Amino acid sequence: MSESDGRRRNVFVLGMTDLQREELESMRQAARYSFHPLLDYEPLVRSTDHDFDALLDEARAQLAEFPGPIDAIVCHWDFPSSLVAPILCHENDIPAPSVTSVLKCEHKYWSRLEQRRSVPEVVPGFTAFDPFADDALDQVELPYPFWVKPVKAHSSNLGFEIHDEREFESALDEIREEITGVGDAFNQVLSRVDLPESLRDAGGNTCLAEEIISGIQAAPEGVVARGRFSVHGVVDMHRNRSGHSIDHIDYPAVTVPAEVQQRMVDTAERFLRHIGYDDGAFNAEYMWHRETDRLRLIEVNTRISQSHTELFLKVDGTSNHEVAIDVALGEPPEMPHRQGPFAVAGQWHLFHDTDAIVRGVPGEEDLAALERALPGTKAALQVKPGDRLSDLPHQDSYRFRLGSVYLGADDHDQLADRFRRAVELLPFEFDPVPEEDPA
Repeated sequence: MSESDGRRRNVFVLGMTDLQREELESMRQAARYSFHPLLDYEPLVRSTDHDFDALLDEARAQLAEFPGPIDAIVCHWDFPSSLVAPILCHENDIPAPSVTSVLKCEHKYWSRLEQRRSVPEVVPGFTAFDPFADDALDQVELPYPFWVKPVKAHSSNLGFEIHDEREFESALDEIREEITGVGDAFNQVLSRVDLPESLRDAGGNTCLAEEIISGIQAAPEGVVARGRFSVHGVVDMHRNRSGHSIDHIDYPAVTVPAEVQQRMVDTAERFLRHIGYDDGAFNAEYMWHRETDRLRLIEVNTRISQSHTELFLKVDGTSNHEVAIDVALGEPPEMPHRQGPFAVAGQWHLFHDTDAIVRGVPGEEDLAALERALPGTKAALQVKPGDRLSDLPHQDSYRFRLGSVYLGADDHDQLADRFRRAVELLPFEFDPVPEEDPA
């Protein structure tokens, strides 16, 4: 897009937070842009019950009221943002992937079917089942143990490791109670495209059972822009001891050899080209088993990761929003390399293992003390006093996330030491959950 008029480009960011605005303003070319929030964070990200069409209409109305040109629309959140964005882009003549190609990543069962056609060597065993069916377990053609999850959910929400029939039935109880909050809205999007026959009975409230995979997790992040595929970084994703959820993310990746990282990049490119994905960002999560050299694709996300943004800022010197904006403006995407203030960076999550009532969280003075003690460190809290942890949206099925800490360091040992120090400086207080009244 020509900039001969000298004006600042208007960039709309779905669900923009204060931290993300700060990250956007830290980009090398931030002075070229005016950043505008599109839809509020709470209904778009934290809500557990979405009406996709209503959100889309609200976003359309907000854009229609804007007095200037709409130059770019970017997103870094999961559904519904990930599908609101391409629809709005196409309506405003902004480069973006087709809705169908996005759905071939976002619908976990559809994605597995397409992966099996294009990169079968990295696909685990899988099968779809109806969680509301009386014979749901009979539809699962996998031996125990296996993993179950909805075809569309937030993070590890409603994901369960299943070892026997009792655990399966228990998981079904929770899935049946909560799946429609996202599943019904996802069906609103599925109705916009022509689905293959294999998807006719696998709508948004369907579940996927998958072979358990283990090993070391890593994820390349990149873009496809006007047919050109590129990767600007690979992150390490460290799971907790149970293996159920991500504990922390480090950049750059060092736990997986360069040759394995290249296999990740190559299979991601083959898959994205197979589904016709273009003019969009992505990050692809893989698991590599060192002893067997087996590589498995977990999922492909159709966006830059907001979890990675601070990491790229600290190590490479700019936000990964830069490439997403470049793509949306139809410009060649560029990222600097190792021009940031730190050699390594990490996002470490703060967890609480049992249900509780939040009594106190770190205040402004605590956050300021954290920054003084560990320069460059930021904390993003997800809880407030009075919250009951089990009522929080989009939580893992096995523990509760309180927030995240973003740190930089000279090496990974120092990074871990700094996180331990950060935990000491961030006081949380909890009360036990009141016992239920039998009446």
